[in-house]
Amino acid sequence: MSLALFVPSAPLFSFLSGWNLGWWAWCLLSFGLGYLFLCVRYIPNHRVGVVEKLWSNAGSVQHGQILALDGEAGFEAELLRGGLHFHYPRWQYRIHFHPLVTIRQGRIGYIYARDGEALPAGQTLARVVDCNHFQNARRFLTATAGDQSPCGQRGRQRAILREGVYAINPALFVVITEEKVHALRSGILDTEFSQVQQWAELLKSMRAFQPVVVGDTMTATDPLHPEQVHEVDSIAIVTVHDGPSLEPGAIIAPPVATTPGEEHYHNNFQDPEAFLAAGGRRGRQYQPLTDGTYFLNHWFATVQKIPKTVVPIGYVGVVVSYYGKAGKDLSGVSFRHGERVSEGERGVWERPLGPGKYAFNTYAGSIVLVPTTNFVLHWITGKSETHRYDESLRSIDLVTRDAYEPRLPLSVVVHIDYQRAPNVIQRFGDVKKLITQTLDPMLSAYFRDVAHKKTMLELLHDRDAIQREAREELHRKFHEFDMECVDVLIGKPDAQEGDTKINQLLEQLRTRQLSIEQLETYDRQRDAADRLRMLNEAQAQANMQTQLTNARVQIEIVENQAAAELAKSRKQAEQAAVEAEGELNRARKQAEQAVVMADAELQRARRQADQTVMIAEADSRSTILSGRGEAQRAMQIGLAEAAVLLKKVSSYGDPRLFALSCVAKNLSEATQPLVPERVFMAPGGAADGSGANAAAGLVGVLLNLLIAEKSGFQLVDGPEQQQLRELAENLSREALVHLHDRETAAQSQ
Repeated sequence: MSLALFVPSAPLFSFLSGWNLGWWAWCLLSFGLGYLFLCVRYIPNHRVGVVEKLWSNAGSVQHGQILALDGEAGFEAELLRGGLHFHYPRWQYRIHFHPLVTIRQGRIGYIYARDGEALPAGQTLARVVDCNHFQNARRFLTATAGDQSPCGQRGRQRAILREGVYAINPALFVVITEEKVHALRSGILDTEFSQVQQWAELLKSMRAFQPVVVGDTMTATDPLHPEQVHEVDSIAIVTVHDGPSLEPGAIIAPPVATTPGEEHYHNNFQDPEAFLAAGGRRGRQYQPLTDGTYFLNHWFATVQKIPKTVVPIGYVGVVVSYYGKAGKDLSGVSFRHGERVSEGERGVWERPLGPGKYAFNTYAGSIVLVPTTNFVLHWITGKSETHRYDESLRSIDLVTRDAYEPRLPLSVVVHIDYQRAPNVIQRFGDVKKLITQTLDPMLSAYFRDVAHKKTMLELLHDRDAIQREAREELHRKFHEFDMECVDVLIGKPDAQEGDTKINQLLEQLRTRQLSIEQLETYDRQRDAADRLRMLNEAQAQANMQTQLTNARVQIEIVENQAAAELAKSRKQAEQAAVEAEGELNRARKQAEQAVVMADAELQRARRQADQTVMIAEADSRSTILSGRGEAQRAMQIGLAEAAVLLKKVSSYGDPRLFALSCVAKNLSEATQPLVPERVFMAPGGAADGSGANAAAGLVGVLLNLLIAEKSGFQLVDGPEQQQLRELAENLSREALVHLHDRETAAQSQ
């Protein structure tokens, strides 16, 4: 029973002292004040009072108990809260004042019970009891009627306190917070309190008073480049310290009740009682904690943060699981390099993990990264790629057929099919072991066999063929190991340290090649000189192109003008020739008529010979005059024809052109045969010496001159033309003399 009353102050006592009271009143007042001092207790509101009963008719508490539950002497289970409390006389009760237990926001409090049932063997922490967060000490120690839950156990508790203010009996429970240890010092031994202090220090070092935050970044070693670190999201691996032990042969506890809504769902180990009820076992747990905040009892479960497993792009992760039941081998009967199992079983998982982040428990297995893109392996001393698979590889030592000992640098481009990556890991363990224990001896032996069959020069000259054959052969051999040889790249063989034979051989080859290149250089220089000359000519021609074009245009103009002049001259020559032929025909006709008339006159002269001399002389003179006229006329005709011919020839410019044109024209238009039926004789050719024959001879001479000119004589205004004229005049004179002689002979007769 408790009652909150107003406590009188000093002025009130002063007021009462002024009253005039009797002795009985003072006695009553003194008794009341003494009762209040001896039996009434005041508890502030921010504290609790722990009642310790000094003596009781019921005796002391039983052996092994601390709290008195049935009126025994000792610490009582119920606490006194703030206010006045009666019936607690000082001669029987001692009140221990203790502050309320305060848990700050975002912090955790741990409980140690000093009373309760003893823990059985194998149990580490006391079970959780519904006792209003340890504020009902009597319920913690006893089970009420009809309540099936057992009472609490002594020792460290599985249940924790979250943020808030709690009225907890410090005589029964020791509360460990981040700030202090809440315990009744007068009721706890120093050794026990020292142990509690050690627990508090340990919890503080573990940061156990704070919730576990999972998902924050942490530094981790890059699996591809061990010398580098990078930041990765975290997961937490839980280790449970209570519950049944693992089964024989098990290395990690199986997950239990991990799905919300499932019976005994323990909410990621935050409900220890549900975890144990679901069959959870102590030890490292298979189920990790992913991103989030978790309020864990670090006495029950501790965590270890590890980085998430990252499978980078260009790789797959082959899972080698150490946890799970024995599965069925999926690799087949012919594959005798271990078992390949399904996901969740113990062994090498059949399906690898693709690129990404995984909350993988590395205590339950390992993830072996296998490159799925093309990567290069260098068998070159001192050279290695960033993947470092080839850091232990060296150049291959060879011995050629002619006893040279070169070192062969080699690079091989390799590809691993992501679906066959589990086979590679199952067979070799990891990619580096595959390279060092299989590929390295295989390639070294292959190229040593090739070198034994080749001379040093053949090894240098036949590199393409050797490389092509090696690519085909290694492609076949790599396929047996679930790999693909993409390409083989052979470098220049170099000499061992201190070996100068190969350098001497290469020097000889360089000298030989230099000679060949010099010859080629000389040929190229000669070709260059020729092309330079052609270029200069082309440039000169290009520079003179304008003049050449103008000259060609001038030539075309002159040719066109010459052609026009030639056509005009041809027309004029043809016209003159036609006119000359007409004149010639007329002269011929007139000459024939003159000859006929002369013959007629001669006949008449012969018939009239007997006539008188006067008549004969008259006739003779008449005949002579007519003959002279005819001769003069014939001579003029011949001179005219000769002048015409000279003009025709001069119009052609060359007598041969004129002759050819005349011949061509005569041959094309002639109706008489090529062999003439008539022949005109030169003067003196006629036996009778008549004037007609003389005229005919003159015409023949002219025709002969014409034919001669047509045959190739060039008649120009010069000596030759003068000679022709003189010849024509001589012929005319001879014709006149001949006619005169004929006339004289006729007169004498």
